[in-house]
Amino acid sequence: MLLELANRIKTLRNERNLTQAVCYEDTGINFGRIERGVRDISFTTLVKICKYFNVSMNELLKDTF
Repeated sequence: MLLELANRIKTLRNERNLTQAVCYEDTGINFGRIERGVRDISFTTLVKICKYFNVSMNELLKDTF
């Protein structure tokens, strides 16, 4: 499940033509670790990612669970 979520976040980032570095500068979140699936994501981080990409939690998690 973690890898599916990681791929979803990577897709959102790529759809917006953003690099991991830009996302880190904007949010302070290390997208590289998340997208590799090596870091479990806290609820707070999920909320920040949703706000950053302007998507609902349902939209972010769709097809993941």
